[in-house]
Amino acid sequence: MKFWRRYWYLIGGVLFVFLSFFMGLWGYHKLPRIQTILIFSWMAMLVHQVEEYAFPGGMPSITNMAAFREKEDPYKYPFHAQQCFICNVFLCYTFYILAVCFPNAVWLGASQVLCVLVQLLAHGLLINYSLKDFYNPGLGATVFLQVPVAVYYFWYVVNYLPEKAGQLWIGIPGAFVAMILCFIAPVFLMKNKKNKYPFAEEEMYGYKKDKILEIYHDSKPSILQKVGIK
Repeated sequence: MKFWRRYWYLIGGVLFVFLSFFMGLWGYHKLPRIQTILIFSWMAMLVHQVEEYAFPGGMPSITNMAAFREKEDPYKYPFHAQQCFICNVFLCYTFYILAVCFPNAVWLGASQVLCVLVQLLAHGLLINYSLKDFYNPGLGATVFLQVPVAVYYFWYVVNYLPEKAGQLWIGIPGAFVAMILCFIAPVFLMKNKKNKYPFAEEEMYGYKKDKILEIYHDSKPSILQKVGIK
């Protein structure tokens, strides 16, 4: 479990490679198209996670040091390795796989693919504002993979499953609820300064380490601090 917790995002990258071969050699031709799209959506999320934590990585420092400006123990508060592991693997994988297993529940599939709306708000606005930058780890996969998959899912349902198109609207609140349950709530419920799960040095920093440290030592409050989130 310790190894999995430390390298979950790289293991997810290996899973992406496996799914690529599986879909290319068999799944794309054998599975229903609606299910295929949802698998591609999960694969896009796997790439998103690798981008956040490995290539270029650095999401832990961006979260704790640039967004929350934690001064006492930024390596494990408020975001720590155990939270990260549980949220991104057990909760996120479960949600995405449920949609894959029940492709006819269009409202669930729409909730899955529309998680990109929250990603766009977080990566496109909040994190970019915190970093004063045009890019942050995770934004690339969001824009170039997750958004196109979501658009294609909606197009497919409207054109080939019109009788279920009304369920697409449920995906908007569904996506926000899913992201709250899978990511936001666990972070705040599990934060504990006495936890024993600090991020390793190698995964703490990645994208623009020097800039993050500069922001961290800046006395100006972060956007989260301005709205009273600690």
